Amino acid sequence: MGFKEQIDLARLPEHIAIIMDGNGRWAQNQGKFRHFGHESGVLSVKDVVEGCVEIGVKYLTMYTFSTENWNRPVEEVNALMELFISTINQETDTLNKNNIKLNAIGDIASLPQKCIDDLASAMEKTSGNTRCTLTLALSYSAKWELVEAAKKLARQVAEQKIAIEDINEKNFEAQLTTVNIPDPELVIRTSGEHRISNFLLWQMAYTELYFTDTLWPDFRREDLFEAIVDFQKRERRFGKTSEQLN
Repeated sequence: MGFKEQIDLARLPEHIAIIMDGNGRWAQNQGKFRHFGHESGVLSVKDVVEGCVEIGVKYLTMYTFSTENWNRPVEEVNALMELFISTINQETDTLNKNNIKLNAIGDIASLPQKCIDDLASAMEKTSGNTRCTLTLALSYSAKWELVEAAKKLARQVAEQKIAIEDINEKNFEAQLTTVNIPDPELVIRTSGEHRISNFLLWQMAYTELYFTDTLWPDFRREDLFEAIVDFQKRERRFGKTSEQLN
């Protein structure tokens, strides 16, 4: 029996986030340039998105490009930006066909203008879709997001729209880039690394973490289903005891 058949569809995580890692190592293991790994990783993105839609996952967030990634060699960064643009343009019709809404979080203004324009166009064209929301974290940093949220609240205090005493978790969350997205119940990281790399720090307060040695270009929907099966075996207590839950 495959992992898909083991999934309890009544207890699916509503939101899954993925740290896609290992493209460069995958390419190097084959004696190829790193960019070849990024191109191959696009196939994994397509298959995992289709897998989420297939079983009914409502939200999928993919850590696509971090603010730290700007420190990579210029040639690699430029190639990645071109790959983003071409993939977005090629896949917009497929997103609509599968009723998938495209979303993006991060410091989008720091991206090349062509990328910003094509991303905005794809988001507009898919804005009415309701089956699944695919969020790309682009030029994203959780620390950046938290600082920006603090700045927004500071401005509201300075403009006397709210009092300092009124700041709480709820209105802080309202300033985050994920304001209309539920927190992820499951975060998957590929390539064997056991860290969260500045990703969704606030949102992951009670997220289940799943680490796999599989490099991202080799990750497919069956690996996704395996992670969900593992997730469903866990007891999520949120500070309570097992006896309280039962």
